[in-house]
Amino acid sequence: MRMLRLLEKSELGVGELSKALQLPQSTVSRQLKPLLDCGFVDRRTEGTASLCRVATAGMVPPGGELWALARAQFQGLVTAADDDARLATVLAERHRSGSAFFGRVGGEWDQVRRTLFGEHFGADALLALLDPRWTVADLGCGTGEATERIAPYVARVVAIDREPAMLVAARKRLAPLRNVEFREGDLRKLPAKDREFDAAVAMLVLHHVERPEEAVADAGRCLARGGRLLVVDMTLHDRREYLTTMGHLHLGFDRRACEAWARAAGLELARWTRLRPDIEGRGPGLFAALLTRSR
Repeated sequence: MRMLRLLEKSELGVGELSKALQLPQSTVSRQLKPLLDCGFVDRRTEGTASLCRVATAGMVPPGGELWALARAQFQGLVTAADDDARLATVLAERHRSGSAFFGRVGGEWDQVRRTLFGEHFGADALLALLDPRWTVADLGCGTGEATERIAPYVARVVAIDREPAMLVAARKRLAPLRNVEFREGDLRKLPAKDREFDAAVAMLVLHHVERPEEAVADAGRCLARGGRLLVVDMTLHDRREYLTTMGHLHLGFDRRACEAWARAAGLELARWTRLRPDIEGRGPGLFAALLTRSR
């Protein structure tokens, strides 16, 4: 009812309603849906923003009569007066600064950005935080997806895989990149010198290694002082069919496994984080573990 009062006074975006009502944007969005579904509210699009107002053609009976009775009960209440005061401030902001657009789109801003710029620009841009002087190893590089993302931001990437067919595919994919070196070899005995790498990544590969602790130990051998190893893999799961259908040797790993790997390799487990699941994904959960060499 508070929303309807304000939407009768002005056409508003989710962010503006959130400010005027002092409610989370998620709550506003959730409450707007039944109002839209039942014909109490209309919505229109302005550019990439969605704006709402009380149904301009009139509410379907008996909605109009019900709203008239409910609205009368709000007149004179402190809550209504406070809402009106905040609404006046929100509307004034539209005219006071160029930030009004963000108030109007509010909680829909993530979708606006995806519409304009796609899904991956944020993750790629954050890779610019990498040290441009680094040499990074992509362990079990496969077709080179991780290498492709990392290479523009560091001095050199060494892409390593035991499967010649994978390296052929990676070479083709990464042909335009001039700072990538390819090496064939087993992760448990890497074709690399001691302390050669500033960082290494093992992206969804250790569940294919019979003894992953040996792969982590040899990766540790190849890390320079202060180097870091990023392991991304599946959390523990019960999808036993993966053992036969996809050749997995392990049904994921937990934090304790990563801690054991780190101790055996003389590394420190600096961070272990469950990654936010993608609702479009059908696989098990993922984690990211950061192992570091302090000396």
